[in-house]
Amino acid sequence: MSTFEENINSIVSDLLDDCEQKSGSHEDPIFRHPDKEVITDILYSLRKIIFPGYFKNKSVKVYTLRNNLTMLIEDVVYKLTKQMTIVLDDSDSNEDTEAKAMEISLEFVKRLRRIREYILSDVQAAYDGDPAAYSEDEIIYSYPGLFAILVNRIAHELFVLGVPIIPRMMTEYAHSQTGIDIHPGAQIGKYFFIDHGTGIVIGETTVIGDNVKIYQGVTLGALSTRGGQSLKNKKRHPTIEDNVTIYSGASILGGDTVIGKGAVVGGNAFITHSVPEGAKISVKNQQLSSDLDTSKPIENSDADEDTAWFYII
Repeated sequence: MSTFEENINSIVSDLLDDCEQKSGSHEDPIFRHPDKEVITDILYSLRKIIFPGYFKNKSVKVYTLRNNLTMLIEDVVYKLTKQMTIVLDDSDSNEDTEAKAMEISLEFVKRLRRIREYILSDVQAAYDGDPAAYSEDEIIYSYPGLFAILVNRIAHELFVLGVPIIPRMMTEYAHSQTGIDIHPGAQIGKYFFIDHGTGIVIGETTVIGDNVKIYQGVTLGALSTRGGQSLKNKKRHPTIEDNVTIYSGASILGGDTVIGKGAVVGGNAFITHSVPEGAKISVKNQQLSSDLDTSKPIENSDADEDTAWFYII
């Protein structure tokens, strides 16, 4: 055996020994985790189910919408059950894990009609709220905000059903594709519109009401996470009530923070306390400067006098 092969064999042995010490078996890290590609495939199948007729099912050739939906749903249930069997296998329950996974999968697909009802309201919100949108088809096919919301609505139902790992894998996939980070635990009402979206963060215990619109760079976050795991299951993120608009770059932090109905939060605002209904929050008297022509200073625009005090694109 060559020196090169001996070195490789030694490294492999060290790694396997380390895996066995950490997990009790060097096989576990390889075979007992959900498959990211399968989870992603499930998401795209669910998108075909929720928007029938929009995205072709290239894997099979069928002649009716009913047959197409039947095959897609059966495929989702089968794949989801297999993946859930893996993540539920570490539980302390003595139940038949695969039977439990099948039960949860069937309960989940029963909720698809509700998911579809909510996501169609989101499509309508995007169309009504964006003058740059020329059709609902354009929104469904191309808006990253809608895709992130769709994935969140799917993942949230699995999260509520107690499925570990998989919901977070779904929302992190959407995060990687859109730049929008929504935890599957976040509760989001109907008619939700994310415009542009890049850089948005919505934390686990966030509660969002109906008819809420947020723009790029918004953070709905925790006031502090220094407590680490001791903060688990505690309300750490804000509540956004109905008919609120939050403009780009705003940060709203804290589990006790409530943005009242109909409030408008201006760009770059930093909020750690509750805001009453109908309030307008803005950052005043920002100082502007330029080295292009010092003989003509740039004047500040008072937010109370300027009707365009918010910032959007």
